[in-house]
Amino acid sequence: MRAALDWAARWAWIPLLALGFAAPFLLYPVFVMKLLCFALFACAFNLLIGYTGLLSFGHAAFLGTAGYVTGYLVKETGLPIELGLLAGTAAAALLGYLFGALAIRRRGIYFAMITLALAQMIYFLCLQLPQTGGEDGLQGVPRGKLFGVVDLSDNMAMYYVVLAIFLFGFLLVYRTIHSPFGQVLKAIRENEERAVSLGYRVERYKLVAFTLSAGLSGLAGATKSLVLQLASLTDVAWQTSGEVVLMTLLGGMGTMLGPVLGAALVMTLQDYLAEIGPFVTVIIGAIFIACVLVFRRGFVGEFERLFRVRG
Repeated sequence: MRAALDWAARWAWIPLLALGFAAPFLLYPVFVMKLLCFALFACAFNLLIGYTGLLSFGHAAFLGTAGYVTGYLVKETGLPIELGLLAGTAAAALLGYLFGALAIRRRGIYFAMITLALAQMIYFLCLQLPQTGGEDGLQGVPRGKLFGVVDLSDNMAMYYVVLAIFLFGFLLVYRTIHSPFGQVLKAIRENEERAVSLGYRVERYKLVAFTLSAGLSGLAGATKSLVLQLASLTDVAWQTSGEVVLMTLLGGMGTMLGPVLGAALVMTLQDYLAEIGPFVTVIIGAIFIACVLVFRRGFVGEFERLFRVRG
């Protein structure tokens, strides 16, 4: 059974990749693009909480900051979109470095509260700065042409660019956690004192992980601003930070596919239950409670545990 599980895990990417290429023909392309952006956001967050053991309540700051930076540069300065994406990602990574430098020496709830407080400062700036459009957001962000050739106003062309960005981020996370650096992060998560006793500079590893997670979150936010042609206060609100926590826990913290499944579940519920208004939050909350009670490791985590036990 374990050999079968290992074989399935090794080759599962083939049908998933095929599904990714076929998705815009089966579903509304803009919805799938938004889902991929949040899936990348959840994977970036999972790198921090699932593999490093750091719970951040301020990750929306990176998603939203990159969206605003990319949207403003592309719309107001005419910067090519590829440079706009890089600028937004770099801005989020820099912000993540600054956040991490301030918060990384704290643990547990203190770390989480510091990240939340810093993120609320970013929310206030986005609300007040004239460049962000205030409560109206930054609207009418042009998609432009990728490398001056690919017209991204076409949803199908835009979709495959978003899919390529998601795959890049996903593979970067995969490579990170399966590298010696990733093994040190897991050691820090399991027993930080032991990692210190072995001579690892734990704070430095945490800071690099936090910065990388922030940069990937920024890449997701920058891409989202182009997909929806909008950067809004919702992207930097604390509720968005809560949503990414929910996505990661539902799918399976510390698994590669868990955040993707969690993002798909939450985004699908929000989209198809939008007609019932605020009650969608109640339904998602009930699912979360059921998940905590029945699937404590998330859907993917429990699936992996079940097959390992049987194997």
